[in-house]
Amino acid sequence: MNTNIFKSRKFWAALVGLLIVVVNALLGRDAPFNAEQVTDAIVILAGYILGVAIEDAGAKSGGE
Repeated sequence: MNTNIFKSRKFWAALVGLLIVVVNALLGRDAPFNAEQVTDAIVILAGYILGVAIEDAGAKSGGE
C-alpha cells in the first residue's frame, strides 16, 4: 500500500479546492471568483476525486 500522500491525485485535487475556497473567503469583495463559480469548481473537483477513487478501486480489485 502506497502511503505517500503527496503522490495522490485525490489529495492534490482536494488541496486545490481548499485553496480556492480559502483565497476567495480571505479576499472578500476583491475575490477573483463569485460564489457560483467557487461552487462550480468544487463540484467539478469532487467529481474528479470520485472518479479517481472509483478508478483506484477498480485497479485494486483487478478490473480493467
